[in-house]
Amino acid sequence: MWQQTLITLRARPRGFHLVTDELLAGLPELKACRVGLLHLWLQHTSASLTINENADPAVRRDFERFFNRLIPQGADGYEHNDEGLDDLPAHFKASVLGCQLSLPISAGRLALGTWQGVYLGEHRDHGGARKVLATVHGEGA
Repeated sequence: MWQQTLITLRARPRGFHLVTDELLAGLPELKACRVGLLHLWLQHTSASLTINENADPAVRRDFERFFNRLIPQGADGYEHNDEGLDDLPAHFKASVLGCQLSLPISAGRLALGTWQGVYLGEHRDHGGARKVLATVHGEGA
């Protein structure tokens, strides 16, 4: 079984956001997959996808603080700022974290650990809606 779906995530403010449920809502066919993989490809260069803590929102706030210290906005020496001071730092953060994930599917569900969820890293002040191409590959029930 191969299935591909383009999911549009709603616009979010800058920061790290748990989007697992929003992604799953766009993938009802996942329930028919006994075993397989879900590949997520974020079609943007100023946002990212990663897996981490799904329970305590403080983790997501700490992620934002950490990455802002690691890659500061307005640092000297950035040449690319066509869309504002957050432009190049957003590209750096997206490259560090990446734009794709491969997740195991087991018995019609994502085989995530108890405390794992999918984060969207929104690295722009006003990034807008984000598109994720989701590809399910696996065997049906």
